[in-house]
Amino acid sequence: MRPVLGWFTRCAISDRERWSLWIPVAVGLGVASYFSIPAEPPLWLGWAAALGAIMIGVVGRARLGVVIVAFGLAGAGIGFGAAGVRTALVAAPILSRENGPGDVQGLVVSVEPVAGGQRLVLENPTVEGIEPEATPWRLRIRFSGTQPAFAPGDRVKAFATVGPPSPPSIPGAYDFQRHAFFEGIGGVGFALGPAELEVPPAGSIEAGGIRLGIETLRQRMTQRILGQIPAPAGAVAAALITGSQSAIQRQTMSEMRDSGLAHLLSISGLHMGFVAAILFGGLRAVLALVPAIALTRPIKKWAAAAAILGTAFYLVLSGASVPAERSFLMAGLVLLAVLVDRSAISMRLIAWAALVVLLLSPEALIGPSFQMSFGAVVALIAAFEAWRDRRARWRSDHGWLGRAGLTLVSLAATSLIATLATAPPSIYHFNRLADYGVVANMLAVPLSGFWIMPWAVAACVLMPLGLDWVALAPMGWGIEVLLAIAREVAGWPGSVALVPAMPVAALGFIAFGGLWLCLWRANWRYLGVVPIVLGFLAMPWVTPPDILVSDDGKLMAVRDEAGRLLLSSGRASRFDADIWLRQSGQDEKAVWPVSGATADGSLACDILGCIYRHAGRTVALVKMAEALDEDCAVADAVVSIEPVRRGCGGPQVVIDRLDLWRQGGHALWITPTEIRVLSVAATRGSRPWVVRPESRRTAISSGAADRPDVPAP
Repeated sequence: MRPVLGWFTRCAISDRERWSLWIPVAVGLGVASYFSIPAEPPLWLGWAAALGAIMIGVVGRARLGVVIVAFGLAGAGIGFGAAGVRTALVAAPILSRENGPGDVQGLVVSVEPVAGGQRLVLENPTVEGIEPEATPWRLRIRFSGTQPAFAPGDRVKAFATVGPPSPPSIPGAYDFQRHAFFEGIGGVGFALGPAELEVPPAGSIEAGGIRLGIETLRQRMTQRILGQIPAPAGAVAAALITGSQSAIQRQTMSEMRDSGLAHLLSISGLHMGFVAAILFGGLRAVLALVPAIALTRPIKKWAAAAAILGTAFYLVLSGASVPAERSFLMAGLVLLAVLVDRSAISMRLIAWAALVVLLLSPEALIGPSFQMSFGAVVALIAAFEAWRDRRARWRSDHGWLGRAGLTLVSLAATSLIATLATAPPSIYHFNRLADYGVVANMLAVPLSGFWIMPWAVAACVLMPLGLDWVALAPMGWGIEVLLAIAREVAGWPGSVALVPAMPVAALGFIAFGGLWLCLWRANWRYLGVVPIVLGFLAMPWVTPPDILVSDDGKLMAVRDEAGRLLLSSGRASRFDADIWLRQSGQDEKAVWPVSGATADGSLACDILGCIYRHAGRTVALVKMAEALDEDCAVADAVVSIEPVRRGCGGPQVVIDRLDLWRQGGHALWITPTEIRVLSVAATRGSRPWVVRPESRRTAISSGAADRPDVPAP
């Protein structure tokens, strides 16, 4: 053991200039720990732990191992504390039950076109039947049919139904409720009929606010782009300039995703880097055409300063997503280094950008944008550092033909590295891999960088003059080619591999191994391959649930002997069904018979319900209360969409409508020795973003139980 520790110590000392790169990793571990615990901790806990770890490091500073561990724990404590502070700052009321239909009023702060209508975010709303102190700060409401021309800054009154944001459909699925909490959205709903629009007078606070002004600008630019470029290219152009993806058709999104080009639709490091490079290089080239300026003035620094301002404007215009924030920080530091005559392209750049994002928006860590964006950039920078000297020698030793070949190889390597780095989070969050993504990106990324994005920048510059059509037309041509590439690659046989759900532990192992491989420089970096392999080996060992039940009982699913999910309905709860099939790695929807048995005999149904047999166990799936007496006598488990009001003592497990209402969706694993049950409520714990449905007693005490709009549990 001592020789191993000595070897690690020598390696750590030899790589000591890379120690600072692990600061954001430690902070990230603290953030991940905060989101993984079942109950909300006190605000002081993380900061106290950080202070204690720092004191231990100071006291034990004579020992390198103690210092490294202590300051790693200090970073984790800071991340834990920052996540708690962020949660406290954004905490706001969340609706606990469905309300309405009734009058809803609020200030429009965001307008997004969606299929069949528009989606508005209303700030400082009033909701009929809800006290002001219990009203969310923001509501997101969908408006369908013919509606007024909404704009940020308007006040809207609508007859609408609103309720809490949706919880995960099954344990471990995407938590929209948590996402909405950090967006400040405490309720979602839909309007019934046309809205009444009240435009505030010019010069009022609401009409002149900076935030609302930016949203107004985004909406007007989006509408102008959609009017200039025909669909579907116009929707993609709007997404690239203003960050609004809501107008993109489902077919287009599916083709971009299946070809591995969906990342081009989100404002990320690629786009922000293109904009910064276009502004810097373009302005510097223009200034160089004037000898009196080029020979006497620091045009390189002027171009860098202008590029910083232009990229900042693009960041604000595009909605300031996490990848955009990260890439703006990186691009800004690079351009700032130009202003002070320094070189800034290094791994430290991405480390500091990650640290800033984690401290300001800790919740970004658990989202796909952060993981895929930072993963790709870290891998690419590590590869650049490893091949930099060899690449420079090749360029100096070969002619133009060799340099052209090197460019093609570099482009292919960049696409391959980025694809490999983003594959694990893509599997974890989306359960799919684009098998030909490298080929598609080799064609699409140069097209985007050298044609589409330069015209996008030109369109933004020309739009105030009314000449944006000059740039939008060729931009649209480029996007048409991009969509053709996506359509072609997505149509190739086996273009998409569907992968069952990856456990979070496997993703953690792979991420740690990847960081170990990329952040160190000495040969011990290759030890990172071990946790990567372990993470991928852990994936096939995951046992998927045998039975799934939605929180309202309208949708159930069982797994047949071939491992396919069979749904109880092809129409009910389609959103939940899509999530279940995706997590199962299944691309086609299979529905169990209304009456009769499946081919393998594992499921038999009639009008009262179904009997499911698996691993020597019997589970009754009850649709009508008349079946309860018989099923309670013979089944090992009973899942009923009706309340079980009388004793049902035979089965080991009984789940009824009240359990689904209180605890959300359920998953069941059936083995010869046990029936294991896991609910959504059990996996989420008691956190500020978790909405618990009101009990009947609470509804009665508030007078809500007498209202026809409150569903009885």
